[in-house]
Amino acid sequence: MQYAEELVREFLVFRGFTNTLQSFENELRTDVGRGFQVDKLLDLIFSVYVPKFQAEKLVGLFGFFKQCLSSSSTETMLLASLSKLEVSVLRYYIVYAMRSGRRDKVLEFFGTSGNDLMRKDQDWTPWFAIPYVKNPSSDPQFRLYFSKEWYEALRVAVRNFFDEIFNGTRIPALLSISLEKNTISRLKREIKQLNSKLAQLQALLEEKDAQLCRSRSHTASATDASISHSTSSTLSSGVLDENIVSSRDNQDTYSHATPSPDNRVTQDLVDAAKAKFDFESLPTPSGHVTTSLSLSSENGAGGSSLMLQDGTIETGREVEGEEEFPEVKVDFQETFLGHTSPITRCRFSASGNNIASASTDGTVRIWTYDSSTSASRNATIYCGAEIMSLDWECKSDRLLLIGTAYGGIKAWNVDAKRVVCDLNTTEAFPSVLDLKCSPVEPIFVSAAASRHVSGHIDDSTFASLTVWNMKTWKPMTVLPLGEDPPAITSLCFNHNGKILAASATDGMIHMFDMSAGLQITGWPAHDCGIRSILFGADETSIFSLGTDGKVLEWSLQKQGHVLWSINSKSSSHLRHEMALDANGRRLLVSSGSVRAPIYQIRSRESGLRTLPHSASVTTVDWHPTLPIFLTGSADNSVRVTSIL
Repeated sequence: MQYAEELVREFLVFRGFTNTLQSFENELRTDVGRGFQVDKLLDLIFSVYVPKFQAEKLVGLFGFFKQCLSSSSTETMLLASLSKLEVSVLRYYIVYAMRSGRRDKVLEFFGTSGNDLMRKDQDWTPWFAIPYVKNPSSDPQFRLYFSKEWYEALRVAVRNFFDEIFNGTRIPALLSISLEKNTISRLKREIKQLNSKLAQLQALLEEKDAQLCRSRSHTASATDASISHSTSSTLSSGVLDENIVSSRDNQDTYSHATPSPDNRVTQDLVDAAKAKFDFESLPTPSGHVTTSLSLSSENGAGGSSLMLQDGTIETGREVEGEEEFPEVKVDFQETFLGHTSPITRCRFSASGNNIASASTDGTVRIWTYDSSTSASRNATIYCGAEIMSLDWECKSDRLLLIGTAYGGIKAWNVDAKRVVCDLNTTEAFPSVLDLKCSPVEPIFVSAAASRHVSGHIDDSTFASLTVWNMKTWKPMTVLPLGEDPPAITSLCFNHNGKILAASATDGMIHMFDMSAGLQITGWPAHDCGIRSILFGADETSIFSLGTDGKVLEWSLQKQGHVLWSINSKSSSHLRHEMALDANGRRLLVSSGSVRAPIYQIRSRESGLRTLPHSASVTTVDWHPTLPIFLTGSADNSVRVTSIL
């Protein structure tokens, strides 16, 4: 929508239509709906053109709509319906003029448009006599058109027709250009990413081919050496057969003292095979006991991994250390320096075109990293309190929800550039720790806490989960958590908004059925508090990040079962969080270090680390569709990084 509006502005400036431009800007500021508004079109026809006897504009309006519909061969039926509506509206114009005593306007209308009307429809013939009928409202030929019922039916028909074609089956050409532009930009980025990935895979394939050739060459050399030594020993035994009897004792003594080359080759193979071995009933670091564990290494290089019999994978990368992860290969990176205090939250919008970032001084900035995206939505919002939570409306980029440390929830309309609603939680729960919009319904859930002191949430803090209606901006219900429940720190909806997951400071994960408004299950996930929670990409698992930095992936098909785990080096004194990429294969975690780790989910591959900030990484997010991530830092900066 904003791209189409920019095209209109550009055209008006180019043509010098400054008055029109000012009117256009004024209407945009007051336009909150951001869609086709059929009521305004009805007012234009029935409250402006007809009462002011602007017949030419009325005919021109219908001509414009006919031209729009005639450009598509699939809209023949709509075009026929529009022609019938045009006839009825023009007849209402004549009826209104006769009822108002403006016979001259009827004659004027027939003088300018009579020939066209006769060419299109012969049913207009009786209407040419209406200016000369003394009382047309009682005439059987015209009586119906003077009735209030016919007028009301006409308004409903016009409303339904335009509402259908513009809200259902057709969008304006300018918006089509905008959609095509966004599609082209996305495809170009995807092609670039795929080309880079193809080049990497080709290089990897060449490297593996070279390793395979070297391995085959080494194996062939070892086999040839073994065969050579064995043949030599056999020939020597045949030639010196007569000496064996006379010197058997000496040979036996020598053979025991010095192993033959054949024996050395055999011993080498045995030593190599010892690189693989089995243990039984070995306890894992997470406290699980397994009945079979295989540890493998190749050439003594690379990290090790534990593959458990039940499918659980525990990686040994914490031994290696996040500081030893290779640095990500960057396609491009942009740094936003619009904040003057440490960053608390940063979030991509639903489309990924806009970014919202917040800082401890209560400032929210809305901005974009792509120069091809309009900057008309860029804004600075002053909330007067530390920002604890941010979330975009899931169906569009239109609304941004902001939660503060002092009970305020603001709904910011990015197109109108104003706060459309300013909510407050109850006095008992003033701190809004997290906000989440439903991906389907016009509702959102707020997790509020009884207190919040200097970025720290202690065990004595209590929680409240409230469901809000985004149409009325009123609370709908409070989800049950029991008596004096610990604070809820993170929320996450599944794809259809029917299940809500919540994590708490006591290490519990709670699952709610949103249609019933009840808790359906829950389990103790950590021995410490949980700071962040996320559904897996296929929603058969859920990730939790504890205050101790440990990340666990829990199975939703087998409750209480850990599929994968890792230890993050994030400082427990920071309010840290995590984010999954669009494919659900890479997990980005905030860190007490200047770099943030990117873990490969259930993979033997080493993790990655981001390019450094100058202070700790406090907040992270992934682009909804592309390999682009956000990192916010205590150095007051936010970075957008696209990786190869």
